[in-house]
Amino acid sequence: MSEVPAPRDRNLEPNRVLTAKRESRGWSRKRAAKELHRLGESRGLPELDAIEKAIYRHETGRAVCRDPLYIELYCTVYSATSQELFGDITLTVRQPDRLSGVRSHKFIPAFIEARQVVNLIAQEAMTPAGSKFGLECFRVNTSNPHGDCVLYVWPFGVAMFHLIEELELPNLAHLAIWRRQTYARDLSWASDYLSASLSASVDASYVLSTYWVHTPSWSAHEIDTALRIMCLPRILHERDSEMSSTSLAHAELVERSLLADGFEPGEMTSFSFKGVSLGYASWSGVVYYPIAPRRALAEDEIVNVELATQAMWTYCEFINEQVERGNDPEVPAQYGWRFLRGVRSRLINARPQETEYHKSMRMAILNTSGTLDRLSEAINIIRETSER
Repeated sequence: MSEVPAPRDRNLEPNRVLTAKRESRGWSRKRAAKELHRLGESRGLPELDAIEKAIYRHETGRAVCRDPLYIELYCTVYSATSQELFGDITLTVRQPDRLSGVRSHKFIPAFIEARQVVNLIAQEAMTPAGSKFGLECFRVNTSNPHGDCVLYVWPFGVAMFHLIEELELPNLAHLAIWRRQTYARDLSWASDYLSASLSASVDASYVLSTYWVHTPSWSAHEIDTALRIMCLPRILHERDSEMSSTSLAHAELVERSLLADGFEPGEMTSFSFKGVSLGYASWSGVVYYPIAPRRALAEDEIVNVELATQAMWTYCEFINEQVERGNDPEVPAQYGWRFLRGVRSRLINARPQETEYHKSMRMAILNTSGTLDRLSEAINIIRETSER
């Protein structure tokens, strides 16, 4: 049997997936050894006692399983893939005392209709927040148990919470699980808040995340891949799996594999600049690490682009939903197709003093979010219906 003992100074990292697969069947290690022995006896597998000891060493992390026969039998017995059970077993184990410092920005929009905006501004005592790409809006600080939170509202009928949470991550798997668990929580909280404030039923639409990495813990050869994973963290867990310790263990194994092999999804757009910053945008969100903070983008520059982008995405989605119901969209005259055309122009075209860093970031966010396509479609729809 091919095994690599754990170095004496290495902290053991148990294979919790392997253990959970066994325990989910109600098996002791002796019973699991019998199953492996039954399938592998004719292929040179050792006696039961030796197999049971091997299972103990594999599960506790005292040895890394490299034997192809053992891997094949584990996969057969537990009806799982080698990726699911072992990830990349050759990768050096991450030191558990190294944490990555990340600031999470969540954008949680809801369409409340233009007629409700005045009520919300009055109820929440909101004040003007200035212009985001020519989009005048109002804001107020709100109380959220999980972080700093600001509520924004735009006159065309979009309300949006901006929730900021400080994270210390032992690995990316924790981020993926945390993200999935908290999205439902945050959507429910935002819906309840707006419904109570307006005395009407309001459903928040979605949560979009941006991660500002200020203290990375990955090695130099891992950090670019780590940020790509962070931009698309759902890759680490199964789509329909329940969130549990097994899900975390599985996500950790997938993470180790991706960090070793690389991760370059086609739907992701880079706005990195060598020696200055690493930045990626995808449909799932945005991640940014300022390598040279004095030359890189400021945090609020990314936030402001996201606020404008998600506000317009939500407004256009409202228009699209009316069309899908078989209705002609009804929008306030001042926020019709000419308004949308002006917004599209301001979002697309560079400003005279805009830096190349900002332009690259802005276009990456707009393109991966699909906002420009939605704006063009909404312009055509409203223009067509208004000319009838």
